[in-house]
Amino acid sequence: MTTTVTKLEKLVGKRIKRKEDPRLITGTATYVEDVKLPELLHAAILRSPHGAANIKSIDISKAAALPGVVAVYTGADILGVGSVVCAADLPGLRKPVHHILAQDRTYFVGHAVAVVVAKDRYVAADGVDLIEVDWQPTQAVTDPEKALAAGAPAVHPEWPDNTAFIHNQEGGDMAQAFADAEVVVKQRIVSQRLIPNPMETRGVVADWKQADKAMTIWTSTQIPHLARSILAGQLGLDENRVRLIAPEVGGGFGSKLNVYPEEALMGFVSMKLQKPVKWIESRRENFQTTIHGRGHVDYLEIAAKRDGTILGLKLKLIQDLGAYHQLLTPAIPTLSVLMMPGLYKFRNISAQVIGVFTNAVPTDAYRGAGRPEATHGIERMVDMLAAEIGMDPAEIRYKNFAGKDDFPFLTAAGLTYDSGDYAATLDKALEMIDYKGLREQQVQARAEGKLMGIGISTYGELCGFGPSPATPAGGWESATVKVEPSGKVTVMTGCSPHGQGQETSFAQIAADELGVPLDDVIVLHGDTSIVQYGIGTFGSRNTAVGGAALFYALQDIREKAKRFGAKMLGVEDGEVVLADGHCTDSNGNSVTFQQIAGAAYRGIVIPTGSEPGLVATRFWEPSNFAYPYGAHIIVSEVDKETGQIEIKRYLAVDDIGNIINPLLVDGQLHGGVAQGLGQALWEHGVYDDDGQLVSGTFMDYAMPRARMMPWIESAHTITPSPVNPLGAKGVGEAGTIGSTPAMVNSVVDALAPLGVRHIDMPMTAGKIWKLMQDSSIQEKKA
Repeated sequence: MTTTVTKLEKLVGKRIKRKEDPRLITGTATYVEDVKLPELLHAAILRSPHGAANIKSIDISKAAALPGVVAVYTGADILGVGSVVCAADLPGLRKPVHHILAQDRTYFVGHAVAVVVAKDRYVAADGVDLIEVDWQPTQAVTDPEKALAAGAPAVHPEWPDNTAFIHNQEGGDMAQAFADAEVVVKQRIVSQRLIPNPMETRGVVADWKQADKAMTIWTSTQIPHLARSILAGQLGLDENRVRLIAPEVGGGFGSKLNVYPEEALMGFVSMKLQKPVKWIESRRENFQTTIHGRGHVDYLEIAAKRDGTILGLKLKLIQDLGAYHQLLTPAIPTLSVLMMPGLYKFRNISAQVIGVFTNAVPTDAYRGAGRPEATHGIERMVDMLAAEIGMDPAEIRYKNFAGKDDFPFLTAAGLTYDSGDYAATLDKALEMIDYKGLREQQVQARAEGKLMGIGISTYGELCGFGPSPATPAGGWESATVKVEPSGKVTVMTGCSPHGQGQETSFAQIAADELGVPLDDVIVLHGDTSIVQYGIGTFGSRNTAVGGAALFYALQDIREKAKRFGAKMLGVEDGEVVLADGHCTDSNGNSVTFQQIAGAAYRGIVIPTGSEPGLVATRFWEPSNFAYPYGAHIIVSEVDKETGQIEIKRYLAVDDIGNIINPLLVDGQLHGGVAQGLGQALWEHGVYDDDGQLVSGTFMDYAMPRARMMPWIESAHTITPSPVNPLGAKGVGEAGTIGSTPAMVNSVVDALAPLGVRHIDMPMTAGKIWKLMQDSSIQEKKA
């Protein structure tokens, strides 16, 4: 019987609202704080108030005697628990043992010393106040350059030079490049410490069932399966005895790509007391103890010809590691080295990374993780070179771009970029913003005494992490597709989205491939007892890697469905087409996808060589990273009287490969831009010489508000990635990477008539005002 098949509208590429949003905006979503269990206990943690101190003694007797307190544990009690894990490894890396509670010494303000467990969180907090510690404060060091100086206090006495590692990387012939140079530009550039500040702080609930010898942990994490593996090892449990659930995660930005002391500590407490226990991080604790980002001091030299041809780049990178290594701490600055060439075709590079211990909370991955620092460095140096030789910033970029016919392109740092047309993207940006007209406006503005600046940033980034040999924890991802007898579809992804929107975008992919309505697809993630093992969400990998695994699992479902459909239609496998939710033969006879699903489970019609059911699992690993890129342009004006910076226009043209959902892409880009502008203009994690975090509240840490953000004009060019079947590259960090150097370049351009050559971030109004009052600048103004 011939059936009329209605052609379905494709969902991939459509601006579809997030399926996740109703539960989030109605307050019905479940976060760690919402987990309620019978006999639930609450924990509070005593933390060091000193940047560095010896613990001479601890008296817990008053805390233990407080009514409602169930137990108090100190460092002496937890020696059987494994230390905090660092997955990154470098030759000669020095790894201090990071116990989940301090032993006889603390190394930064906020270092956990003891835990009080009570029937009420307020009683637990009161118990913390009753613990008496005899502290012996010692001299701290919080500046990484000062930490390297002779005679500096040793963060870890066993390593008096405060050096955790030295990493060198060379490419090409640097000596010849600098010998051939007609101009060399040098600059010290700082990417300051930043504090991620997700809306939801960290939290843990641990529930040990002695009878089953099984542990369930709810934790706000980006990597549920990896966290389970690490915590099982720390607690001495088999992985199949540990269930880890990442419920709704209220933002991470890389800060929850870690396994922290408190997670193992709550597991330890629950096993000791055989009751569930909850710990929720306060905002002050989040400032002091959750990882910070960035923390670079870069010494850069760029060698070039007078015609603007870049010959080579030298980099000395001093990385503030903090007191310990978290999961990826030592690896982050090495990513900066890999991306230092940017989009440019010069062949010579020399880099040295010095990882330095300081008396501060560890640094680790924060949105962009090494790539924003690298892009800021190379894009500032390119602008400074252009100023030195009198060339337009756009022209010098065109001159040095890798060409569209150069791909796959091997960079000076040894990476192979997958695809691109950098000139076309910059073309589009310059056309959209009317660059020529803006430069004419700038001439007029300067004639009127106004400080107008135009800043260009062209960035590239390494993402879609990525081949396992290049990543400490594995670079593959997994997906399972399960079709129910009714034809409804469940996708289980090893990714752990927490705002990226994969419950929607993955449903779009599945609905298109199987020809079912979007609402027939649900996407599950974050529960290790439900979802097959996965790597997690970081490095803009969800779509490029997790989406690719899903795509291949869907192809398996399609092939099996076609075999069932052919059997039901009485034709050979190769004589049917699966499209628009129907399996159709050459005569126009068809069965629906739902009919196929029902038949697959009834077991009446089983094709030869097939099994009942419609379930497929794929583990997929890319052969290379994906490399999105873009051009961001900012027009700004600086107030001569106050130093205030006003962003007049912000344009972002990004190439992230094929786009699954433009609405989600816009959200990711806008959020990234906000964080990049935050670094450029306001944010700074500041420690004083005693190790006190003086920017440890929202009164002192100037995180921008929505009203401070400009309107963002955005557009795209599309160069599909050949690395994965979706052609996607990744977008989660792009806005953070492109925005920061564009902002700094714009302000420096505005102040160029005053003789300003470079400004370090954050470019606060006070800093700009003082700069304009500088006597040397005043002389140049005259």
